[in-house]
Amino acid sequence: MPLDGLTLCLLRQELSEKIIGSRIEKIHQPAKDELVFHLRTREGAYRLLISASANSPRAHLTASAPENPATPPMLCMLLRKHLSSATITGIRQLGLDRILFFDIAGTNEIGDAVTFTLCVEIMAKHSNIILVNSDGIIVDSVKRIDFTQSSVRQILPGFRYELPPQQDKLNISEVEVCNLVSAIKSRSGKHLSSAILDTLQGFSPLICREIAEKSTGNDIAVEELLPVHIEKLEKELEAIKKMLENENAEPTMLIRENVKPFDFTFMDITQYGFTVSAKNYGSFSELLDNFYYEKDRFERTKQRSQSLLKTITSASARASRKLQSRKAELEACADKDKLRINAELILANQYQLQKGSFYYDLPNFYDNNNIIRIPADPALSPSANAQKYFKDYRKSKTAESMLGELIEQSEQELNYLESVIDAVNRADGYTELAEIRSELYEQGYLKRAKNDKSKKLKPMPPLEYVSDDGYTILVGRNNIQNELLTFKTARKDDSWFHVQKMPGSHVVVIGNGEIIPESTCRQAAVLAAYHSSARESAQVAVDYTEVRELKKPNGAKPGKVIYHTYNTMWVTPDREICEKMKKK
Repeated sequence: MPLDGLTLCLLRQELSEKIIGSRIEKIHQPAKDELVFHLRTREGAYRLLISASANSPRAHLTASAPENPATPPMLCMLLRKHLSSATITGIRQLGLDRILFFDIAGTNEIGDAVTFTLCVEIMAKHSNIILVNSDGIIVDSVKRIDFTQSSVRQILPGFRYELPPQQDKLNISEVEVCNLVSAIKSRSGKHLSSAILDTLQGFSPLICREIAEKSTGNDIAVEELLPVHIEKLEKELEAIKKMLENENAEPTMLIRENVKPFDFTFMDITQYGFTVSAKNYGSFSELLDNFYYEKDRFERTKQRSQSLLKTITSASARASRKLQSRKAELEACADKDKLRINAELILANQYQLQKGSFYYDLPNFYDNNNIIRIPADPALSPSANAQKYFKDYRKSKTAESMLGELIEQSEQELNYLESVIDAVNRADGYTELAEIRSELYEQGYLKRAKNDKSKKLKPMPPLEYVSDDGYTILVGRNNIQNELLTFKTARKDDSWFHVQKMPGSHVVVIGNGEIIPESTCRQAAVLAAYHSSARESAQVAVDYTEVRELKKPNGAKPGKVIYHTYNTMWVTPDREICEKMKKK
């Protein structure tokens, strides 16, 4: 669900307790519509992530700050100029509207005290992050809005900051519940959930449906409300009002199929029945950090790797077409024996055949002398027609012997490109994408520019985890790293894991010559499933074996291995399990 005004109010209360009074140490801009502030308080350090992404606008503390570009964008440099070493003095919200105001106090270049307000507008595709000075003038923003984009409200440096148009809705914190219910009842012609949504500020459709469900057992029309329904409605609204006042909400993620994050909320949700399960978190920041992690990682990767993905996808499409064409050719070769039989029948009966015929009707001594009609070229003699059939037969036979190998090569190329696409989609930063790009240069799918003077990248180490039993688990980030990990780093008696028949990372448990416990094997299998194209699946088959059982075929692409002795384990990919095992 979008971050509604009620959740934002609870989040503001949570942030105020932790970061008011904190000093801004660093500012980064990992994506064009995303900022990360590194804060220092007496209690410790925090990272405040603020996003104006159309798909996931929000502000919360994060435990996993994304990788930053090598060169900071201009907006990031501007924010560093004005806000570095400044102090967050307050966090405000206008009613229950979806706007947070971060009040910041600092000093300018000559040491004079200055104040700024960072306005975080959380409004889907209209979301924005705007820096405003003490005079209410816009310094700059993540998204600049000029007259061509909006005739109502422009967001440009030098313009006065104006609030977005306000909706005529009631604030549950400021109005008595009985008056709220009267206003809801006045929305005739609407169902209860729609009436609540149109009347109350900061309520999302999810919360409105839940209130209607708990009050009436169904989403009935406002005109059908009975006194018992009114009483329950007042009770539900009073509970939410007290929740806001006492700050005792329960940050909850709704999960579908026990795997996929589906929605989030601050109260118990019953409208989905048993199709959705709930998972509680200790804070709203932790909830949002987990809910948006995968979506944000994918969006950031998409922004950074559009041209790379386009190149790989085009190459994959070509490989797929080539494979289908070769399979069709091989299928056509299945009738090669018919060509040989035609040639032999023509030669056996050429004494009675004449030049100029369009076909020959001949007894087939391979089929009880049943008559067979053989197409012929009237411009050729019977002997020449027979030789033509022999030539086509030899050509098909040669093609058949070559096509088997060519089809295998095409399948290996297609599998390799699919593994590269998977690695790009799972990449978590600029450096990982650069390594994949370097791999594609080596394999000939990309060509370096003649004036390319970029330095050769220092190889990244594999991802390192520690199981609950204390065993080190290494995970390759891409095909080159997979190969180095499996055939250079790992020892013969170490255990190797890989998702079955799908692209994914090589996972190695460093066994140190010991028998690896089953619990560690299961955790390694979860890592293999999570670091694969099956990350979103509910159940994933993971093969595991000793490294000594692995072989690399001659001439195979990087990361390709074959194995025949193995066991299989079924697991569910789980990011939280993986994060807990990550080596600090």
